[in-house]
Parts: sequence; structure tokens; C-alpha cells
Amino acid sequence: MVGAQGRTGKMEHHHADLGDVRLHYVTTGSGFPVVLLHGWPQSWYEWRKIIPGLAEHYQVIAPDLRGLGDSSRPPEGYDKKTVGNDVWRLVHDVLGISAFHLVGHDWGGPTAYAIAAAHPEAVRKLVILDVTIPGDGSPDMSQGGRRWHHGFHRTLDLPEALVTGREDIYLGWFYRTYGARPDAIPEEAIAEYLRTYRQPGALRAGFAYYRAFPQDFADNAAMAARSKLPMPVLALGGDRSWGRGTESLESLRRLAENVEGGVMENCGHFIPEEQPAELLRRLAGFLA
Repeated sequence: MVGAQGRTGKMEHHHADLGDVRLHYVTTGSGFPVVLLHGWPQSWYEWRKIIPGLAEHYQVIAPDLRGLGDSSRPPEGYDKKTVGNDVWRLVHDVLGISAFHLVGHDWGGPTAYAIAAAHPEAVRKLVILDVTIPGDGSPDMSQGGRRWHHGFHRTLDLPEALVTGREDIYLGWFYRTYGARPDAIPEEAIAEYLRTYRQPGALRAGFAYYRAFPQDFADNAAMAARSKLPMPVLALGGDRSWGRGTESLESLRRLAENVEGGVMENCGHFIPEEQPAELLRRLAGFLA
């Protein structure tokens, strides 16, 4: 891992064997726990600018989700109920934590929703960053096809065949296009992400998150029909480039009783990396 320890302070790296998956996760700080869930095509490392500030007041846990980062890559289990249950088993069973705040970005958002819906008594506050939740009652998470990669990634085998060996070109397009600026994610961070996504099975695992769309829609629609989330929710979207604007807020208002949020200014999709100081400010006010 490229200098993660040196750049982010006193972080400890661990692995937890959960049987069907082995999760890599990072911990630091002390206090009430905050769990950070990353998205695609990233890893826990997307939180590197956020973790030190949170760790001044909270115990921070940042796992690599199933199949991604330095976690293992099972052939199945990429629906968000299963991915969320991985995180629950890590936090509750391995670390012995019974209550925590939960923050999810990109695919970490639907994963966080699945955890919160399954364990509303444990998730005290929920934060969703620049993503909508499949099955929230809206007709199209893919913005009428504007997010072209959703369908491409769901196509069996083809993305792996075209992207393998060209990860820097394909993933690099997202790193340099989805932010408000082409340099929103620095080259050293891109190198760290490429290190993990070039590992055997990593591309397949990443695309499997999209191939689970139908199951996620069905699971979330069923959960939403039973009840709305009771805990306070903060939902934010970037206002530039491929940021979702107010879509995240609108999505969570369909799924939860107590929702606040809006847009992050001068920010695209990669909120934790593009506007870390402002995100920390928003988190401090909401989680306090």
C-alpha cells in the first residue's frame, strides 16, 4: 500500500476472516464509533483526508468492501444486503460494537442503507454521499442512460475482457472526469486505487456490484415498503460534473423519516477527496 500509514497518521491495518470473505479494514481514534464505507472504483483510501479529523473525536473504522481494496474476492455475494452483512459482522461480531454512526459514498451508500434498514437500533446516524438508493421508488438510478457505465458493467464478461490490462485508461477516465476538476484525485491516489483494481478478480468483483442491481432493487423496495428509516439522515451530492446534486437528498427522503442535506458546492462525485474540509465540517455538525 502506497505510503498510507505515513500520510494518514496512526492508523492500524487489520484483516478479519468472516468465513466466506476476509475483510481488510483500518482503525484509528477513540470515542463513539463511526464506520466509513467507500465506493467504486476506490477503496478505504478515499477517506484518508477525512479519517484524521474524525479520529480526534471518534473511533473510526474504514473497511474495504467485499471484493475490493485488499479484501478477498469471493465469486458471489455482491448484493448490498450481503455486502452490508459483511460490515455488520465485522463491526458487531468481531469488534463488539453495538451502536455506531455510518457514512457511505457511492456503492457504500446503498450498502449503508442495507445495514441501517436491517439494524435500525444500531445505526444512530446515517450519512449518504452522492448516490441514490436502488428501489427507493424512483424509476431510474441511471439518469435515463446518462450514466452509461451502469449498463456496461452489468454486461456479463465483456467489461472484464475490455478493461483488463487497460485499467489505467478505463478507471482513469472516472478519476479524471467525475470530479469537478481533472486533478480532483491526485496521481498518488490513482496509483493506489490501480494497485488494488489490477489484482486478480478485482475488476470482476467491482462489476458484480452493478450486476446485483436487480436484487438490490427488489431487496430495498421490500424494506422500504415495511418501514422508513428512523434515525437522522444526512444526504449530500456534488453540484458539478457528475455529482448528483439534490438527487441523494430526494432519494433518502423517500426512504427515511428525518432527512437533511443538499449539495456540496464546487464538488463533483468524489466528495471525501474534493471537499474534505467542508465534509468534515458538515459531519461534525451532524454527528455531534
